[in-house]
Amino acid sequence: MVSEQHTESTPTRRRGAALEKAITDAAWEVLVEQGYNGFTFEAIAARAGTSKPVLYRRWPQREDLLIATLARYWRPLDIPDTGDLRQDAVTLLRTVNSERARALILMQIHLADYFRATGTNFSDLRSRLHSADETPPFERLVDRAVERGELAEVPRTERMVNLPFDLVRHDMLMRMGPVPDETIVEIVDTVWLPLLDLPSRGAHAGR
Repeated sequence: MVSEQHTESTPTRRRGAALEKAITDAAWEVLVEQGYNGFTFEAIAARAGTSKPVLYRRWPQREDLLIATLARYWRPLDIPDTGDLRQDAVTLLRTVNSERARALILMQIHLADYFRATGTNFSDLRSRLHSADETPPFERLVDRAVERGELAEVPRTERMVNLPFDLVRHDMLMRMGPVPDETIVEIVDTVWLPLLDLPSRGAHAGR
């Protein structure tokens, strides 16, 4: 039986997608454990059981590997389509709360050194993780509501449309974890819907 130590120190013959998955898995683990300062090709290659040249051939710069790793773990969200804007918004925020809290906190806290080194911020990073033609989730919800006639077709700023996500992200960072469900309902019912000129529907908070 091959020892665990030998397995970790000996490069395996993985190729293609299997190799890239092993590398980005290892890169994610290194990032979570050691932050951006510890996110080195040497540490990642050792964790993945491969060599630094293998990494350099695929990602010439450390930032390239970082973006590839985050993109893999920043999976597209399932956008609800219940036929009701409020229910869509609450459902989407619940998904963000359950699936994105850890990644959001990681990006803001563990990547502080990356932001300082590159002169970028969370918004810049988020734009790199989305394709240029990808419509943000809350914009899609609002567009659908306009198409249904639930909302009037009037100009709305990007900040107004995406406010629920921004508020939930802020609360996640303040709590260093997911937010209570009542916070999600409050954001939608008492802040966002009135801002969009829809009446608050707090009576349906249990939906």
